[in-house]
Amino acid sequence: QVQLVESGGGLVQAGGSLRLSCAASGRTFSSSAMGWFRQAPGKEREFVAAISWSASNTYYANSVSGRFTISRDNAKNTVYLQMNSLKPEDTAVYYCAAVRSYLVPTTKGDYDYWGQGTQVTVSS
Repeated sequence: QVQLVESGGGLVQAGGSLRLSCAASGRTFSSSAMGWFRQAPGKEREFVAAISWSASNTYYANSVSGRFTISRDNAKNTVYLQMNSLKPEDTAVYYCAAVRSYLVPTTKGDYDYWGQGTQVTVSS
């Protein structure tokens, strides 16, 4: 069993930055692919970014590529999402997800574990 706890959300002006963190429990973190997803009101949960167990591979949604950076620290069982140049359309609840796999899924159905989410609000 893996438990995930997100933090770092908040209110920021357009053009600003935030760094989200996701702390994981359990000994399988270092062998798990990790992903960030987001869900805006009235919309489906969508893929944002993902990282392989070794951090050697990262993937991003087109809408955030070049602005967001996913990283991980296996010694701290933590994955991060650095978000720069934020836009009002980035407003959503951001979720961390994990799957014990050497592959890196970008589809929410392929992840086994989810956090409770953290709210990010970007004002114009």
